[in-house]
Amino acid sequence: MNTYVTDFFDEFVVAINPIIIKGNKFFDSITKQQFFIKGVAYQPRGLGVEYSDPLAQSETCKRDVKLMKELGFNVIRVYEVDNDKDHDSCMNYMAEAGIYLILDLATIKSNINRDNPQWSLSLFQSYTATVDAFSKYSNTLAFFAGNEVTNNKSNTEASPFVKAAIRDVKEYIKVNTKKSNGRVIPVGYSSNDDQAVRIPLKEYFNCGNKSEQADFYGVNLYEWCGDSTFETSGYADRTNEFTNYNIPVILSEYGCNIVTPRKFTEVSTIYGSQMTSVWSGGIVYEWSQEINSYGLVEIDKDGNAKKLQDFINLQQQFSKITIPPSDALLMDSYTQKNDESSKCPSQSENWKAATNLPPTPMKNVCECMVSSLSCVASSNVVNNQRLIDENFGLICGIVKCDDINVDISSGKYGKYSYCSPEDKLSYQFDVYFKHQRRNPLACNFKGAATIVKNENKGNCGGNKTTHDGPNIPSNNTVNSGEDKKKSDATALKNFGSFIMGIMTIFVSFINVY
Repeated sequence: MNTYVTDFFDEFVVAINPIIIKGNKFFDSITKQQFFIKGVAYQPRGLGVEYSDPLAQSETCKRDVKLMKELGFNVIRVYEVDNDKDHDSCMNYMAEAGIYLILDLATIKSNINRDNPQWSLSLFQSYTATVDAFSKYSNTLAFFAGNEVTNNKSNTEASPFVKAAIRDVKEYIKVNTKKSNGRVIPVGYSSNDDQAVRIPLKEYFNCGNKSEQADFYGVNLYEWCGDSTFETSGYADRTNEFTNYNIPVILSEYGCNIVTPRKFTEVSTIYGSQMTSVWSGGIVYEWSQEINSYGLVEIDKDGNAKKLQDFINLQQQFSKITIPPSDALLMDSYTQKNDESSKCPSQSENWKAATNLPPTPMKNVCECMVSSLSCVASSNVVNNQRLIDENFGLICGIVKCDDINVDISSGKYGKYSYCSPEDKLSYQFDVYFKHQRRNPLACNFKGAATIVKNENKGNCGGNKTTHDGPNIPSNNTVNSGEDKKKSDATALKNFGSFIMGIMTIFVSFINVY
């Protein structure tokens, strides 16, 4: 039943029963009935637009939610939003229709790049800003911290960065539950179905410390095409692989379109006894017709949504099932059979991800570090990635950059590796400047560096952790005064040779002249 509550901004939002996790199942927190996801991917794009925020468009959202309710959807998955926009109207329409949201935190501009992975302060702030924007809605079911980031054996080393995002977003939600009315919203991962990595992926996001594990796991599964069966499609094999998984698992995308129009004969199996003991439902890909031809509806130039044959076929298949199914559980009487996490996969030819994760990004540590420097990046290089890259190439060729770099193969992360490129460049300029005994000629680099007055003595280890946005305790090591002394001593030792001294002095004069 829907009720109206007042949020922190004195706007009325509709509240519906929050969904929670117990063991490897979802449950309605009020009725205690097991919850099965009957969802659709929702990201209308249109001509010439990669992504737009569908939850910020009140009228189109109202139009679509009406049709979604007709189909019986209870969840939508959205891949990208603008966390600065107002989403109250759309989230209210959804709540009134009994529809929950699973939201991806990454965007086109802010994401973990599988080919050059980083878990940075700016990414952390972007993810938590989205969490803040949607935590107040009771129909925000969960967040995805990554979608197919590792999609084959060539980029498995990106997974530690996604797992670090899961760890830090989970902790952020945990210590900021006032924003979600005391509710701890789960954070999961959505994987693809690559044969070489599907097993280590599911193990990796379910191993190690509980604080690092995904709260639930999704698989984008397109094995059932046309008139297939549980056995011949591969669904039986995938179900068997998750039989003893101790967190909820869902089909985060399904709906193969090799055969069109799609018949969706898999629906009765997804919500039938062969799968419901393991899976908690699935999400059809996708709502609107785009260039990849997966749409249930087609949106014309006037903004009208026309039902396609896929819509009609899916509706017919949904009419044959009952949600929740007859074998659904009640939360109070449910006891999980297996509560053991997975064993972390060993590194191999197909799996190279380190078990050690990147540190938690901390804004005050980066700020403290920069304020302790005497030679920093000048305004000439701010927001100029080309100049930043050029100067990194130069400075890291003459001084060690271990404190800002990441060795993804060994899982070694510099203590300032999550800071902004400008901050990291400033740190390296200062290392070189101090090695040159603060010679003014050593802080120029053709105008890329400049001398500033110290604001502190560089002991950033004792500062209380505060963030503009992220507000979580940290367990990563920061630069203490003693660490700094050792670092300086090491730098002097590494660059004390006569040959290196000649080289660095020569470079200094080149930078000036």
